[in-house]
Amino acid sequence: AFLTCVNENVGENSRFIHMGLTSSDVIDTALALQISDASKIILDDFEKLENILKNLAQKYRKTPCIGRSHGIHAEPTIFGLKFLNWLDIFSRAKENFVSALENVKVGQISGPVGTYSNINPEIENLALKKLGLKSAKISTQVISRDIHARYLQALALIASGIELVATEIRHLQRSEVGEVQEGFSNTQKGSSAMPHKKNPIASENLCGLSRIVRANSIAALENVPLWHERDISHSSAERIILPDSTILIDYMLNRLTNTLENLVVNEKRMLKNINLSGGVVFSQKVLLALTNKGMLREDAYKIVQENALKALDEENGNFKENILNDKRVTEKLSSAEIEKLFELDDYLKNIDEIYKRF
Repeated sequence: AFLTCVNENVGENSRFIHMGLTSSDVIDTALALQISDASKIILDDFEKLENILKNLAQKYRKTPCIGRSHGIHAEPTIFGLKFLNWLDIFSRAKENFVSALENVKVGQISGPVGTYSNINPEIENLALKKLGLKSAKISTQVISRDIHARYLQALALIASGIELVATEIRHLQRSEVGEVQEGFSNTQKGSSAMPHKKNPIASENLCGLSRIVRANSIAALENVPLWHERDISHSSAERIILPDSTILIDYMLNRLTNTLENLVVNEKRMLKNINLSGGVVFSQKVLLALTNKGMLREDAYKIVQENALKALDEENGNFKENILNDKRVTEKLSSAEIEKLFELDDYLKNIDEIYKRF
């Protein structure tokens, strides 16, 4: 119907329009150009995000905070390492995205079932070269949809990285933790009912949107098995999942960058949280010191665990005091040696080596 409308207004030269082609020759080739244009915007977004992550990693290179495993206090770590880890994740996501993009930048002008029955392959080569696209090695009536599925999976991986960062911010902003906080303007309201509220709304928004992008990648995988040389079951889904996913990733990368730029970091609360559990987070230092003095590891572990759990069970338990009062420990370690085990500086000694990798 579209071609009829065009031909009616072109006249005699209309006989050259769509000569030897099928609709997908135009549609799939145009889709590659649309994806390429959208991806340029996403790559610019990546650069902004990477720059803010580098800046924050440097800014908090010497800032101690508590590390957590299973959501439980583990050992002290450095806050800057969080940003360095995220930088590493997004660097890989970007590499994967660029690779998927290169694969998807292909077109076709091969006729009704891809046999060039009414058009010379050289025309495809000339036209696609002019458009800055590669020729598909083979096409049926469409370009194989595994190419597009991989691109959507690359977007889904970016979304998952964004959600990882957003989830961490949400956890660290909890009232009981209070180590970071999303930027909050003087005129902003956190709750319609409770005036005291400051909620991590940007991070929550990003977590929700990441589910949409990942779900769209599943639809892209479902588009791969088409009937025979083609059907159009993929096209209806692609009209939604491709523009929606590229638009969302652009929005999400920008919102995450903005959130990180305005992140409020509470270093005092970080130090307070390190000492929140009576110093038990230094337990491995004591364990290793005892084993280095010749004590069997299992025996040392039992002693350290006993004193650590006692500190945790008491309302104002103090692990260091427990250790200093335990003769089994003081027989092996002097007071000065024990005091040194509870110093934060020891956790900074190899941080520069990690930073050198970046």
